[in-house]
Amino acid sequence: MDAIKETHYNFPGQTAFYKGKVRDVYTIADKYLAMVVTDRISAFDVVLPEPIPFKGQVLNQIAAKFLRATADIVPNWVISVPDPSVTIGRICEPFKVEMVIRGYLAGHAAREYALGKRQVCGVSLPEGLKENDKLPEPIITPTTKAAVGHDEDISREEILKQGIVTEADYVQLENYTRQLFKRGTEIAAAQGLILVDTKYEFGKVGDQIYLIDEIHTPDSSRYFYSDGYEQRQASGEAQKQLSKEFVRKWLIENGFQGKDGQKVPEMTENIIQSISNRYIELYEQITGEKFIKPQVQNIVVRVEKAINNAIVNL
Repeated sequence: MDAIKETHYNFPGQTAFYKGKVRDVYTIADKYLAMVVTDRISAFDVVLPEPIPFKGQVLNQIAAKFLRATADIVPNWVISVPDPSVTIGRICEPFKVEMVIRGYLAGHAAREYALGKRQVCGVSLPEGLKENDKLPEPIITPTTKAAVGHDEDISREEILKQGIVTEADYVQLENYTRQLFKRGTEIAAAQGLILVDTKYEFGKVGDQIYLIDEIHTPDSSRYFYSDGYEQRQASGEAQKQLSKEFVRKWLIENGFQGKDGQKVPEMTENIIQSISNRYIELYEQITGEKFIKPQVQNIVVRVEKAINNAIVNL
């Protein structure tokens, strides 16, 4: 199947190019970003060798939907979405922290808790929790935003002490984070899902804070199915979830956690297809809409044409 592994475009007015883990970002006239959400997939901060068909489209379209649905809470960076895999928006100066918020003890927090830690990013957790239990209230567990390598847990106190973000801005980021998580939780619940945890990134233009990047996608969020959640918790079963955690678990089971000397297991056609299907499943579940596969076969050419047409209108 056709998939975007990487792009090498040269657009009118292009002033810079940045290749992220899963995005190719083109700067136009030092004012705008044309972000191609490729079909690359990363786990444990490592980009896996094979792209996942339709993954970029899934992420981009879910993010676009949720950015529209939260624009009344905080303005966002988006100007247009000219292609299923492309977003064009304004350049913001990003804050050097990611705002992670957790409503349940899952993923990284659960792994830390299992090691006996009762604090995550300076936030205390009660005794007696089981993996995937609902927390007494959502907690914010920020991470540093690493340009290369692993993001690191950091506390609110340390962020302010190091001057990474001013106190006034950080209070606003926390406020936005809680409001966005509440809205995302409500939308997820209407679709029979639980928004377990997620992350938000913010930037600034002048004095205005903007929500940037993607939100509420399977790359940035974890979802459980609400139907049967209580029974599964009571019986100690694993939760049925829609997130990238299944990719991480597959890697862990095959001896890979991104550590030195470890080799990514072979990504067979069946594995690639199953990951693609899971992303499409999440799209349909969270949006309540049927996923539409584009008819144009050459996705790289299609994307280039869409960006060129959009640039003319900036």
